[in-house]
Order: sequence, then C-alpha cells, then structure tokens
Amino acid sequence: MEKLKAKWVQVPIAVKVSTAYAVCSILQRCLSFITLPLFTRLLTTEQYGQLTIYQSWAGILTIFLTLNLAYGSFSTAMVKFEGDRDGYISSVEGICLALTGAFLLIYLPFRGLWNRLFELPTALMCLMAVELLGTTAIQLWSGKKRFEFKYKSVVGITLGMAVASPVLAYILVTHTVEKGYARILGYSLVSVVVGGVFYIRNAVKGKKILDRKYWKYALQFNVPLLAYYLSQVVFNQSDRIMISHMVGTDKAAIYGVAYSLATILTFILNAINNSYVPWYYGKIKEGKQEENKAVSLAIALLMMVLLSGVIWFAPEIIRILAGEQYTEAVYVVPPVAISILLLFYSQLFINVEFYFEEKKKLVWASIGAAAVNVVLNVIFIKLFGFVAAAYTTLASYIVFAICNYWTMKKVLEQRGIEDNAYNYRGLAAVFAAFCGLTVVGVLLYGLLPVRILVAVIIVVALVVKRQYLISLFKTFKGEKSN
Repeated sequence: MEKLKAKWVQVPIAVKVSTAYAVCSILQRCLSFITLPLFTRLLTTEQYGQLTIYQSWAGILTIFLTLNLAYGSFSTAMVKFEGDRDGYISSVEGICLALTGAFLLIYLPFRGLWNRLFELPTALMCLMAVELLGTTAIQLWSGKKRFEFKYKSVVGITLGMAVASPVLAYILVTHTVEKGYARILGYSLVSVVVGGVFYIRNAVKGKKILDRKYWKYALQFNVPLLAYYLSQVVFNQSDRIMISHMVGTDKAAIYGVAYSLATILTFILNAINNSYVPWYYGKIKEGKQEENKAVSLAIALLMMVLLSGVIWFAPEIIRILAGEQYTEAVYVVPPVAISILLLFYSQLFINVEFYFEEKKKLVWASIGAAAVNVVLNVIFIKLFGFVAAAYTTLASYIVFAICNYWTMKKVLEQRGIEDNAYNYRGLAAVFAAFCGLTVVGVLLYGLLPVRILVAVIIVVALVVKRQYLISLFKTFKGEKSN
C-alpha cells in the first residue's frame, strides 16, 4: 500500500485528475445500474414511465433554461477570463435564473394546457425548473475545479449525491402510493438542496449576477449552438415522449430501460474521445493525419466488440436489471446499439469540423437528422409500436453520420488538405461486420450456450492480440508520439 501511495504522489497532476474523474464516472454509473433493478421491481411499468417522461422533458428544458452554458463556451471562458472565473460563473447563473423566471411566467398562467403536453403535474414541473438551476450550479462549480486541477471535493460531492439520491428515493417510494413521483422526488430533492448551496456559494464568490461583458460572451457563443444541442436532445429524448403520447407511459418505460442499456457504453466512448482528440489534433497540426488510420480503426473495433457483447446478452441483462415485465425491451437494444457505433463515426468527422471551427455546418447536419427522427417516429410508431422508435433512431444516425462525412470532406477540400486520416474501407467493414454480428446475436437469443461459446472465442482472440491493441492505444496517449 505504501508503495502505491508513493507512486501516486509521483504521478503528474493532470493524470491524477483525469484518472480520478474516470473512476468517479465509472462508480457513478455502477451505482445507477445497481439501483435500477430495485426501482424497476418496486414500480409498475406505468410508474417507471413517469420517471422516463420527467427525465426526457428535463433533458429538453435544460437547453432552454440553461442554454448548456456549463458546456460550450465554458471551457474557453475559463481560459479567457482566468482572472475572474468566479465572476463569469455567477453571471452565467444570472442568465439561467432569468431564463427560468421567464419560463415560469409563461408556464404557470397556462399550466393546464402545458401539463397536457408534459404529462406531469404542476408541482413536478416547478421542481424540475429549480432542479435544473441547481444542477447547473454544481456543473459550473465542478467545471472550474477541473481547470484548477482540484478533484477531491468534486469526486466527494458527486459520489455523495450518487449514494444519497437512491437512498432518499427508496425511503419515499416505500412510504407512498405514488411511487413514480416519489422516485422522481427522491433524486430531485438531493439535486435541489446541494445545487442550491452551490448556487448561493457561486453567486456570493462571483458577485456578478448581471455583467454585460460576460452575458454577451456566453450568449454569443452558445446561442448559435442551440440548434445542435436541441437536435442531440431530440435524438436522445423525443422517442420516449412520443411513445408516451402515442402508445402509453408503460411502453415509454420499457423503451427507456432498453435505451439506457444500449447506450451504457457511451461513457467509455467519451473517455476514449477525451484522450484521442488532443492527440489527433496534434497530428493535424503536424500534417501527419495518416497516422490516425490505424488508431481510429482500432477504436472502432473495440467499440464493435463491446457493443456486440451488450447486444448478444441483452435478454439476460434486461432480465437481471429490470425483470420479466421488461422483456419486450430486448428488441430495442440492437438498433440503438448500432446507432452508438454510428455516433462514434460521426464524432470522428465532427472532430475535424471542430478543429477548423466549422460549427454552422454541424448545426445543419444535426437539425436534418433530428427532423428525420421525429418524422419517422410519427409515421412508424403508430404502425409498428414502440420498437419502431429504435429503428427510426438508427435511420437518423445514418443520416447524421453521412451528413458529417460529406461536411468534413468539404471542409478539407476548401482548405486543400488531403483526406487521408481515416481508413474508410476498414470502418465500413467494421460496420458491416457489426451488423452481421447483431443479426446472428438476435437469431441466437434462444440459445444462450452458443452465445457464451462465441463470446469466449472472441475474448480469447482479443487476449492473443492484446499487445497490438495496447500499442495502438499507447500511440494516441502520446507514449510513442515523441
């Protein structure tokens, strides 16, 4: 133990911070999935559907009430206004407070009309508005801590909330008949209380709720990106809202559980991208983009294997996590999981667009793909039920990937840069192989021993080739780039 502590002291602070946040994220996700089986068994599918609808609307209203100001402009602002980070944060809180107040002024006088749309009572909608303020305050505080390479307090608060929320929710659920609303209340109250403390703390330290310079900077940066942010929320949340209106809240719950399972690996994708992007940008700057071919293909292969595991064992995972009443969800997992690989491909192309600051083209691609998703949902959910939403999601991600591919090609062409950073044939082959594995996995859903045997063979192959894969990942971490 002492040796480990000594080694940890010698680790660079940047590595310590990234490692701590990665471990924290994994623990947080694990706690979420550990408690999922508990609540899916305590709540009926209709009650769990109320939670699904609440989370979906919260995701959408976050865009309008906070403008995603804890992201987007935040990183550049922490550099640009390094001498007054607290002032900027308190000003951003002022913007969010003004937007929340405006929303409540529009919502409350016509709450009967709005509640029919939201499918939630007035008390929960007001709670949601306050919760979003609190959550944003926590995100702003933790974002500043990241720039200061201070991680202990962030990890402590994050894990503390991750434990307190399900505990409070369990107490409330087991002591009321309205279990769906109790589950919502348990998690939201923790965010409101903790977030309220940080909102006040940020405001007192910054002392600039209204600062024209900071408001102008934040709004000019984030407002043009609203269409992009909103389209991403449409991708992730509109399916459940439309299913609830067109089929029922119970089906929205079943779809929500399956969607959560299919997207469980997105945090791994984000972690990989956070390490990969700085390395790749360095290669673009050096004019050595071709070195990215093997690395991006290796990441695609890794994502394919991991996602295939989720698809192949979806029946068992859903049965363990959610119970027999959610077995319909199994056929939602395959198309949504394929969408995640397409999201990774899209991110490869978006990285180039961001490097050359071509945000407008990304916005149009996002709007187009989101529109496809909504239109197809309207048509096919009525015809084929809630499972159709998974396939409309897949169709919209295909459109999203193609749009960003052509946009990236155009960006490079305009700058006279050769498009030699990706092995397109290899990426296409990985996608085709993934689709093939998905079909085989679904056909073998009734044959668990066969699926286990094939999975063992794949794992053995990965172990045999581990040195090759490790060497590729060391490359974009910088260990071989000098």
